[in-house]
Amino acid sequence: MKDERLLKLGHKIRFERMKRNISQEILAEKAMMSRRAISCIECGTTDVHYTKLEQIADALEIELCELLNFKL
Repeated sequence: MKDERLLKLGHKIRFERMKRNISQEILAEKAMMSRRAISCIECGTTDVHYTKLEQIADALEIELCELLNFKL
């Protein structure tokens, strides 16, 4: 069973990525992660360490607190 919080985080990351019109591959490159890792995070199938969240937020050019705001 997927954790609701991970699903919300994944949806938020995907929303922010799509809003910027960038692919998972580009986001992964900017965040120094694999495309597969980004995909798993967006699908809510993997937990994410704080440092990885910071890398994703930096790659999306937003504050971490904005990334963690799940109100879409």
